[in-house]
Amino acid sequence: MTRTIYTIIAIVAAIFLLVFLPVILPKGAGPAYLYLIVLSLDFYLWNSIRQSLSDLSRPMAFVMRLLYWFPLTMLIGASVTMFFIHFSYWNPVVRIWVFGIIVLAYASKLIPVILLLLADLLRLVKFTWRYTSRRLKPVPVEKKGISRSRFLRYMGFLGGGIVFSSMLAGMIRWVYDFKIHRVKVPLSGLPSSFSGYRIVQISDLHLGSWSSEKPLQEAVDMINSLKPDLVVFTGDLVNYQTNEVNGFGETLQQIHAPDGIVTILGNHDYGDYMRWDDEKDKERNMDELVGFYDRLGWRLLRNESMVISREQDMLGIIGVENWGANPRFPRKGDLAAALKPLPDKVTARILLSHDPTHWQYIVSRRNPDIGLTLSGHTHGMQMGIETRQFRWSPAQYMYRYWAGLYQKEQTSQYLYVNRGIGHIGYPGRIGILPEITLLELTPAS
Repeated sequence: MTRTIYTIIAIVAAIFLLVFLPVILPKGAGPAYLYLIVLSLDFYLWNSIRQSLSDLSRPMAFVMRLLYWFPLTMLIGASVTMFFIHFSYWNPVVRIWVFGIIVLAYASKLIPVILLLLADLLRLVKFTWRYTSRRLKPVPVEKKGISRSRFLRYMGFLGGGIVFSSMLAGMIRWVYDFKIHRVKVPLSGLPSSFSGYRIVQISDLHLGSWSSEKPLQEAVDMINSLKPDLVVFTGDLVNYQTNEVNGFGETLQQIHAPDGIVTILGNHDYGDYMRWDDEKDKERNMDELVGFYDRLGWRLLRNESMVISREQDMLGIIGVENWGANPRFPRKGDLAAALKPLPDKVTARILLSHDPTHWQYIVSRRNPDIGLTLSGHTHGMQMGIETRQFRWSPAQYMYRYWAGLYQKEQTSQYLYVNRGIGHIGYPGRIGILPEITLLELTPAS
């Protein structure tokens, strides 16, 4: 009976938190709402497992309690610290592991919470049915097997353990397990002199999430080993502000290609995710980013285009600023302005645009002369499953085009979405490995 009361309270609390509270809360109370959900999740799960601790020795029970509540303690400590020091100024190693442990812990707790809620819901339905049918009796003890609710509890804890171990492996083993994707792309209008032209694409470095330059050096060596004719970077150099590039310039400067390195801006490069004391500070931050690219010798295209020549033949490279279908991302991309200086006789055209929704809603509908668009942004959500027969990632529920090569039906227009070489949020990779893309151009038949 006591357990049933807890069940009713849990169900009512879940409905209140998820349905009614967001409507009641004032604007800007999102963080407080998130903390309330996290706290409720912790106490709900703790109520389900604390009885199991009574079978342990006192020292072991103390250690388990400490481990259980440690992520919440870290979350509270990090939140208080951020009032005084923005986390972009934290030591990179501390920042990565603090937020990594928090994400790891609560992602692992989510599965048992969901299954425990389902078990409690089944228990509530059974109790209600027995009550309304006036046959309320003590539930008989099952002598064989286990009850549905207990089975769901066990599955929840098993699922949480699998998530925990997978995400931990993703943080330690796979986060810098760079994978080279080799793709041949038939490009309409490509002159024969450019047949076999090699472009290496990297995207979404997010330098604020790298703890050292050692893995970046490994990636740079892999890029140079591919002997590209051109290297393109499709945006998101940093997470929050330009000071995150400190310590990485010498490594990135080692990337070489005969036709140079071309780059564009991503949504994170504008400094929109920082609270600036003054608008001039934000402008100065962008100036520092442009200056960093100048020091590297990378050509930044901001709604501009350039031409690569092979005697009389030409290949057009177009770079636009960020444009995203989601209104919370900047819409600074101006494709018309970028195309304007490009000579009409340049028939082979490649567009660099950070967000693939730009191709989906604008380029593929209005610009049939652009044969190939190169994007990033999605990261493939940094987790998923990819085999020759099957592909799945949470990214596909937000982006129609989320990783790999796509072709517009019955046309010669292509989009390639790079899975990103860095990471943000969860400091790891599961299934969707950090990507270096080698694109080899061939004339379209």
